[in-house]
Amino acid sequence: MRNVWVLVGASAGIYGALAFVMGVLPGIVLSHVPATPGLRPLTAEQAAGREVYVSEGCAYCHSQVVRPLAQDKAFGRPSVAGDYVYATPELLSDHRNGPDLTNVGTRQPSDVWNAIHLYEPRALVAGSIMPAYPYLFIVRTKALANETVVPVPAPWGPPGEVVVMGPQAKALIAYIESLKQVPLGARSP
Repeated sequence: MRNVWVLVGASAGIYGALAFVMGVLPGIVLSHVPATPGLRPLTAEQAAGREVYVSEGCAYCHSQVVRPLAQDKAFGRPSVAGDYVYATPELLSDHRNGPDLTNVGTRQPSDVWNAIHLYEPRALVAGSIMPAYPYLFIVRTKALANETVVPVPAPWGPPGEVVVMGPQAKALIAYIESLKQVPLGARSP
């Protein structure tokens, strides 16, 4: 019986040590990394959009880390630790069902494109597996003076009505468009 408790204690000690070395220690080290020069913190609207991004589970399908591999060149330069100083906790993901979003604000900076894509992805990308997020928008018979109308193409939009951006859609688009890599200059990653 005594050997069982020694085994349980040793296993718990090893697990605790590994959790510290692999989970806690990197967090402590990375919390002292300086920001990549030129990187700015999120605005209040962008931070609200990041919360929508998290609540909708966008990070499950879109990574936010460019690896130093040939196939990642389309997404931007390889990511460095300083890129994530203002993005805690990091939303790196572990796989990509959709494209990497690290530098999407540079690759796709259009409010209109992003709004249509969120409302109905297949209106812009025929084979998209991304879910639609129409509940982030408001459908009206006529837009109010201060509202942004989303020109959803006819087959996907509500007939005889207009789609306008809701506050969550505006914030999410602001966050998506803030995802831009700053140049590293002569520094190597």
